[in-house]
Amino acid sequence: MRGILAVLAVCVPLAAGAQAPREVTIALGAPPASFDPHFFAHSPSFMVQQHVFEPLVWRDENSRTIPALAERWEMLPDGLGWDFHLHPDARFSDGTPVTAADVAATIARLPNVPNSPGRLTIYTNRVRAVEAAGPRTVRLLTHGPAPLLPEDIPPLMIVPERIAREATTQDFNAGRAAIGSGRYRLVQYVQGERVVLERSPTWRGPASPFSRVTFRVIANDSSRVAALRAGDVQLIEIVPPRDVPMLERDPNVAVWRSPGTRLIYISLDVSRDVSPGVFDVDGRPMERNPLRDARVRRALSLAIDREGIRRQIMEGQSVPAGQMQAIGLGVADPELKPDPYDPARARALLAEAGWAQGFTLVFAGPNDRYVNDERVLQAIAGFWQRIGIRVRVEALPSNIFFPRSSQRAYSAALTGWQSSAYEPNNIFAPVLLTEDRTRGWGTVNRHGYSNPVVDGIYERAVVALDQDERVRLWREGMRIAMQDAPVLPVHHQVNIWATRRGLAYAPRSDEYTLVSSLTVVP
Repeated sequence: MRGILAVLAVCVPLAAGAQAPREVTIALGAPPASFDPHFFAHSPSFMVQQHVFEPLVWRDENSRTIPALAERWEMLPDGLGWDFHLHPDARFSDGTPVTAADVAATIARLPNVPNSPGRLTIYTNRVRAVEAAGPRTVRLLTHGPAPLLPEDIPPLMIVPERIAREATTQDFNAGRAAIGSGRYRLVQYVQGERVVLERSPTWRGPASPFSRVTFRVIANDSSRVAALRAGDVQLIEIVPPRDVPMLERDPNVAVWRSPGTRLIYISLDVSRDVSPGVFDVDGRPMERNPLRDARVRRALSLAIDREGIRRQIMEGQSVPAGQMQAIGLGVADPELKPDPYDPARARALLAEAGWAQGFTLVFAGPNDRYVNDERVLQAIAGFWQRIGIRVRVEALPSNIFFPRSSQRAYSAALTGWQSSAYEPNNIFAPVLLTEDRTRGWGTVNRHGYSNPVVDGIYERAVVALDQDERVRLWREGMRIAMQDAPVLPVHHQVNIWATRRGLAYAPRSDEYTLVSSLTVVP
């Protein structure tokens, strides 16, 4: 799953009863894409940026919506918006108070960030206007009822108005524009390597025990584990499942885990007649894309042994998936099970669709972003080859894969999506809806999927005030989309962290690694 953050902070080694260190070093598995909080809807970026910037509301380790910049919030009497009441002591690190104008300018910036691989407009597509409704109250007016707006906006981090209007992504990366209201302020950002933070003197809450935090990017799993065992870092994320038993036996280490909301899935090009990674059996480009046929897509799904991946590659630390929310979390449909492993039925479907002789498929994905991502890529390629598909695997660094993916360079790609909200509006809108940038739809719909029925179900669900009705609609829409199979769910990851003795980590379903979740223990 992620990468390698480096610059060794000098830390006092922790032992039982030791005094809290002033500095802590945390090893990440993947780097933030930038320090611009509006550049990319990207969990590794949000996770680190959240230490410096704040949203109006946030989520706790169990995905419950909790106050952040807003102390409280309520829907307007007519149902066409929400009032968020800002904390009276909220200050940016330059000492200026947080105001409604800052929120308005932040939201206005989202569609205008150049070269964004995934715009944050997916979180604000219901907002039509922002107003000041009092000295410390910001009013978000919506396109029709928006009962889920507070669930949508935790990734939206607020910056000062002047920063929102003038700053570039380069200004954020250089630190000039990295002015937020969070617990920490940015000292140094070296893209792909490290982030160094210091406690913010304007933070209104209790002071963290750690005055200085260094995030090191250590993409290699073995190197990340070795750094922890050597005491070079005090917390690591994305613990490789194969190393969990060994770490649990180490008296200087503690392991922490939580069921995760991160879905690993396969995106298939369902819209283009000529697709860049599809060839005939001799490797020649074709004018007919077999992935446009739902029978072929269903065959590819039935050919995947998800339980085998869970057992042999993920060491038991994954949950096979048949939909985009994990069963037991949120509003997932308990009847929508993972496809069974059935290669005979898969071969029959290929023959029925006219592809008994197979074809050649380039299958791409990252090799440094998700848990065991390259091994999962290779395993799935092997399953597909058993039903007659010739597969060429392209496992790439995430900083290469994701920009190419955003340009729809692939016909079949292994990727992931994470939404920790209880309801799946932030799954449907970016991944399953017809691409419409003006509405914030389809921002990561690399597969070109478009089903007006699914779009219509989403439009009804997001305005329904009755939660039971929304749940019914979400499940109906998910069943239709999974039957169409533009994406093939593989599994949900289990989130695993490990700390040095003397530290405890409160594991999170959203897989975020936060200093606020790290505590010193006897």
